[in-house]
Amino acid sequence: MKHIDFLNSPRIDQVGIEDRIARITARSIKKESKMQGLLMTLNMIDLTTLEGADTDEKVKQLCFKAHHLHDELPGLPTTAAVCVYPNFVKLAVNELKGTGVKVASVATAFPSGQSSAEIKLLDTKIAVDNGADEVDMVISRGKFHSGEYNFVFDEIAMIKEACGKNVRLKVILETGEIGTLDKVRQASDIAINAGADFIKTSTGKIKPAATLPVTLVMLEAIRDYYYKTGVMIGMKPAGGISNSKLALQYLLMVKETLGGKWLTNEYFRFGASSLANDVLLQIVKQKSGIYQSNDYFSKV
Repeated sequence: MKHIDFLNSPRIDQVGIEDRIARITARSIKKESKMQGLLMTLNMIDLTTLEGADTDEKVKQLCFKAHHLHDELPGLPTTAAVCVYPNFVKLAVNELKGTGVKVASVATAFPSGQSSAEIKLLDTKIAVDNGADEVDMVISRGKFHSGEYNFVFDEIAMIKEACGKNVRLKVILETGEIGTLDKVRQASDIAINAGADFIKTSTGKIKPAATLPVTLVMLEAIRDYYYKTGVMIGMKPAGGISNSKLALQYLLMVKETLGGKWLTNEYFRFGASSLANDVLLQIVKQKSGIYQSNDYFSKV
């Protein structure tokens, strides 16, 4: 396996990052652009259920919501995907047949990543064999903190190979455990060079999850790789994004850092199930001038 000296990842100017975030969050968005951004956000959401109490019925309800977000508003897009544990993939594939909604599955001993290579490969194989379009893996943070960067690289490459050509791999860094922005950049470079199709901030199981500064650092890693290779890598902030205003700030940051080509669910996702209802509330407000009650929207 080809190894790279990841100790030479660029150092991050934290003051510069914070200044850019401050300018983005101070921006106002015109009504027409806001509606376009809200619809775009809906189509970028991975609706997710990853709980020990998940049932077949809950997964079915989630799949239904993915392509019936609010039937009183015709013309709404679907979400990008539904994300479940490997044992629910076959059910989700069946429920979403013909809708265009992808099925994603977590794997590799999610969320801790603490298991053997054999178990991680089996976890991935179950998801792929059951029909998953995408696999969301977690890196071995313990190995990363121990400085075993080539181990982390090799493990990602191994899982990417197990996914095959047709299943896209999202690599979760769990940035809340990674530490500094310099470490986030280093982990991003490892994941991208090892074969990630997407890099993803978080499992959603610990805090802090996604933040604007962390996501900007990851976007810059994607940009630099694109300038070097011409290959587009996707980005998925996950966890902690629950309102439309914040989601639109993420989209603005993506456009200014990477350009409009990334403003599609092929290259940008939100891992934020609760975000969908807030976006729907804002769309109703934009169309009618009044807020609809939360009771009109499914909680799954």
